[in-house]
Amino acid sequence: MTSSTWAAFRAAEPSFAESVQSRFERYRHHVLATLRKDGSPRLTGLEVNFRFGELWLGMMVDSFKARDLARDPRFALHTNPGADDSMDGGDVRISGRAYEVTEPEAKARFVEDVKPPEPFHLFRIELDEVVRTSVEGDELVVRSWSPGGPVRTQRRR
Repeated sequence: MTSSTWAAFRAAEPSFAESVQSRFERYRHHVLATLRKDGSPRLTGLEVNFRFGELWLGMMVDSFKARDLARDPRFALHTNPGADDSMDGGDVRISGRAYEVTEPEAKARFVEDVKPPEPFHLFRIELDEVVRTSVEGDELVVRSWSPGGPVRTQRRR
């Protein structure tokens, strides 16, 4: 499967990428799904960060989710539904692979404005699929994107 950086996704589909990023930035905490050693899913909360044209995940040192991603980089990330469950802005899911960034210069650049508790793990995201589901009028609208293709839209009543 072909993966894409956030920057490449944003260049290919700027308005869709903006709607996805906006939805993630509406709330601080979201849900990350990783794979445990036995292959079963693990769901945990975390913050996401859009900086330097990329999507980043920061985690406490030796957290289970960081260990999971170090062993198997596949993940799914789901937006917080919001306090009132309105799903205003839709329901967004990103799946792909997370690769740890260990270079001191890259981590130092990231830390400048974010100020995470140190030490920490930092992962850069590569996208396999981005999906946004929303209600428009009386229709359920599912927009999805995968690297190498345009945004596809499905409408259901």
